[in-house]
Amino acid sequence: MSKSERIEVKSADDSGAPEPVASGDAPVGPGGDVEEAPRSGSEADATPTQSLEARVAGLEAALAESHDQTLRAQAELENLRRRAQRDVENAHKFGVERFVAEVLPVLDSMEMGLKAAEQDGVGVESLKEGTELTLRMLQSALGKFDVEEINPENAPFDPERHQAMSAQEREGVAAGTVLQVYQKGYSLAGRLVRPAMVVVAR
Repeated sequence: MSKSERIEVKSADDSGAPEPVASGDAPVGPGGDVEEAPRSGSEADATPTQSLEARVAGLEAALAESHDQTLRAQAELENLRRRAQRDVENAHKFGVERFVAEVLPVLDSMEMGLKAAEQDGVGVESLKEGTELTLRMLQSALGKFDVEEINPENAPFDPERHQAMSAQEREGVAAGTVLQVYQKGYSLAGRLVRPAMVVVAR
């Protein structure tokens, strides 16, 4: 054989050519390491999408809690408004309750005086004493509510608290002095309720 004929043909296994890779296997790199196949677009976007959905869910939960707190605050304000309105209504209805309790004994005294006047043998003096007692009781009841009597006889005329019914001349009396009180006036806590009706010197 010639020299060329003595060259042995290498087998396909010793040729060093890479073996075909099956379609289901991962490609192998030059160093024998398995190369990771590139991720598809849906897999690459999965993490950002999940994060966004979690954030939206958190914001929706916070919004729902804030809305609930707002509703509770509005309900509490409405309850406060109703309680305040009820308190005002009760104050209007029962504001004079204490005054009535103070005046009732005066009413009782007047009724007792009328019954006594119907009995035989009751003198004028007894009726007078009973009337004076009733008057003192009424004055005491009014005083507890800061009601003051205005009786300006012989005092200077005060147009803020007195109402002149007439004017008269009188010797020895300075002009503008109250000569006579036709009807006493009254004030409540310093506020004029009724002026005193007076006669003034001129």
